[in-house]
Amino acid sequence: MESRAIRQMFLDFFASKGHEIVPSAPMVIKDDPTLMFNNAGMNPFKDLFLGNSPVVHPRIADTQKCLRVSGKHNDLEEVGVDTYHHTMFEMLGNWSFGDYFKEEAIAWAWELLVDHYGLDPERLYVTVFAGDEGDGLPEDLEAKTFWKQWIAEERILPAGKKDNFWEMGETGPCGPCSEIHVDLRGDAERAATPGAELVNADHPQVVEIWNLVFMQFNRMANGSLQPLPAQHIDTGMGLERLAMALQGKQSNYDTDVFRPMMAKTEALSGKRYAASDSKDDVAFRVIADHIRAVSFSIADGQLPSNTGAGYVIRRILRRAIRYGYSFLGLQDPFMHALVPVLADHMGEAFPELRTQQQLIERVILEEEEAFLRTLSKGIDLLQERLAALPAGGTLAGHDVFELYDTFGFPVDLTALMASESGYQLDEAGFEAALTAAKERSRAAGKITADDWVELADGASTFVGYDTLKVETRILKYREVEAKKRKFYQLVLETTPCYPEGGGQIGDQAHLTSGGDCIAIFDTKRENNLIVHSAATIPQDPAAPVTIEVDAVRRADAARNHTATHLLHEALRNVLGNHVEQKGSLVKPDALRFDFSHFSRMTEEEIAQVEAQVNERVLANLPLNEHRSIPIAEAQAAGALMLFGEKYGDEVRMIEFGTSKELCGGTHSPATGSLGTFRILSESAVAAGVRRIEATTGQHALEQSNEERTTLHALTGLLKSKQPVKAVEDLIEKVAALSKEVEQFQKQAAAGAKTDLLRAIENRNGINVLITAIDLPAGDIKDLAFQLKAEHAPFFGVFGSAADGKATLSVAISDDVVADKGLHAGQIVKQLATAIRGGGGGQPFFATAGGKHPDGLSDALKAAHELV
Repeated sequence: MESRAIRQMFLDFFASKGHEIVPSAPMVIKDDPTLMFNNAGMNPFKDLFLGNSPVVHPRIADTQKCLRVSGKHNDLEEVGVDTYHHTMFEMLGNWSFGDYFKEEAIAWAWELLVDHYGLDPERLYVTVFAGDEGDGLPEDLEAKTFWKQWIAEERILPAGKKDNFWEMGETGPCGPCSEIHVDLRGDAERAATPGAELVNADHPQVVEIWNLVFMQFNRMANGSLQPLPAQHIDTGMGLERLAMALQGKQSNYDTDVFRPMMAKTEALSGKRYAASDSKDDVAFRVIADHIRAVSFSIADGQLPSNTGAGYVIRRILRRAIRYGYSFLGLQDPFMHALVPVLADHMGEAFPELRTQQQLIERVILEEEEAFLRTLSKGIDLLQERLAALPAGGTLAGHDVFELYDTFGFPVDLTALMASESGYQLDEAGFEAALTAAKERSRAAGKITADDWVELADGASTFVGYDTLKVETRILKYREVEAKKRKFYQLVLETTPCYPEGGGQIGDQAHLTSGGDCIAIFDTKRENNLIVHSAATIPQDPAAPVTIEVDAVRRADAARNHTATHLLHEALRNVLGNHVEQKGSLVKPDALRFDFSHFSRMTEEEIAQVEAQVNERVLANLPLNEHRSIPIAEAQAAGALMLFGEKYGDEVRMIEFGTSKELCGGTHSPATGSLGTFRILSESAVAAGVRRIEATTGQHALEQSNEERTTLHALTGLLKSKQPVKAVEDLIEKVAALSKEVEQFQKQAAAGAKTDLLRAIENRNGINVLITAIDLPAGDIKDLAFQLKAEHAPFFGVFGSAADGKATLSVAISDDVVADKGLHAGQIVKQLATAIRGGGGGQPFFATAGGKHPDGLSDALKAAHELV
């Protein structure tokens, strides 16, 4: 059965059981501070489990895009080493929110697996929670009783908390679970060793395929468990493992989920995948896995970068590139060539792969080209570090970590290259550096929160579209610590504060209660709760409070948010309908807008876009807000929708004239409120993604005033009412003078060469030149290369204090390098101690810089002694 049919059968089965089939949420999470990616099928429904949102559909089923790069069995460096763990995977899931519970979940799981998919019951095992003394929980006899209706009791295995108690995090909804495992070994192996002995033993052919979680409890910050007000079902079945079982394969990578990418990689590399543990075959698996993770992330709007979620994506992509480079001989960009294969294979279930295909290919290609350049630099650095070691020496752990962290070198690649040259690695030192880096990262991002102190029941309501001030009450609060800073988070019954979302930063406000006046410094949304952050709380938290939004700050942010809509439309008018928003940041003082476009905008295009926006500002187009309309109605009206966003059945559409977008942000009452719109810059973010930074209102006027002041100052300095013409004349004069200086320098260098030739000494058949010369480093390098080419065998050391900087250059002709075993990089490092500096380079030429020009004479003396 093909994976497409497996996926569809799952959804059809649960639709027949009364489940609403919903599309996958984006893999990249934008409005949850606790997660960067959906790493489990239940993440999009966290607010339902927590009771923060009303349940519209008590039964839901879906296939969710997930990404895991840490946690049990999911360290990134292990993916591809085995045959059944992945970064990106599809989680087939069915959910019950206060509806059915264990009996139905168990019965339907068995019915689907055995009666519909046709799995052999004799190959199935199930686990049930064995209880936990620490939590005071007994064995889950209820689940065991229901399982006994379908499977022999000897196939029902008890398992402890580690494997059979599922928790969302350190706190939150949790409960016992029941896993279904399948034994895919041959009959002889099954007869020799019962499958029951291999369940949860990391055997590659005895694997878990489905986990049924029975949400019964809420884990509190103090570690205790409280019963949930309603019991829920949360199940997850990996499509990749299920396909392995149904297609009779021994590895996930042998299924049709991965084979198309493997076949393309075979064609690109000229090698064949043999399903072994060899480095070549690990590379095949890494590439097939990682292209999915990277492509889906880019389609969902997350571009590779140096921070946050973007850094994770860049690490995944670079890992695939370096495996192809090191073990499959793929030394030119290749990952982008897999995107069309992936889009063809999975685009029907996930159409964003096809609609965003061109962007995905371009972003990956640019990343590949950049990383291959970095990889080349890393190889040069490794060779330089090895050359500085004594024969058979050990490369320091911090050097190994630098290659891993900065240049993306896996440890095994560094070890391979080092061993080929007769060197070893300080693996313990590397592990210590890696552990320290992980601990620093974990500590930097760690947020600890106490349990909520519940003051009143009720739901939190946002009223900030209509008012900036309300009288309300605190429903609950808690103390939080993040980045060594302690503060409080409050949830109000009614709030006018807009929580960060859709690119717009959260409101600031003042909360008053009695004599207390407390600054709200940020507002965010967490699990569908609007959370207000403050340094303290009222003396009587249960007393009524008044909260008022900072009106000036809100109005400025609203102006800039409205400007992003007008800008989006203008860009599509000027550049074409291929333009789509790829990200935004809306602040009170400025806005940032990322969009798809494959070339730099011309000055004329920028001027046209700015003019179109200002035309709409002058037209004073009124805000036409459709507060809550069916999504189908918004689509019919032509509203722009953004890939990577999660929309409900009811949406909010914002309309300014012909501009129509789905948006939850705050906006100006009319475009005239923007005053004026100024584009500050246009730049590249990634391949196929450009960025415009702009501002409106008072900030735009201040920008204009600064530019006018600068222009007046230039006019005065140039003593001309035509500053452009005056600057052009200056540039011409400077260019002419630069040519004259260049000629003088060439004459000086030629004269210096004549002097240097007289200073060459022949020592034991080698032409030696050790001298001080006050020329720029570039001129010294030119001279050094001329001398070692024209007067080989040659050994030269040059010291310079030009421009007040101490530099040393060592040049050795190739024949001397070969005959004497000398290395310019090692020599210059040794000499550089005299000028309190360091350096390095190739065996035939190297340079060093230092902070102590007075030490040059000592360095040259040491060079004479060395010779």
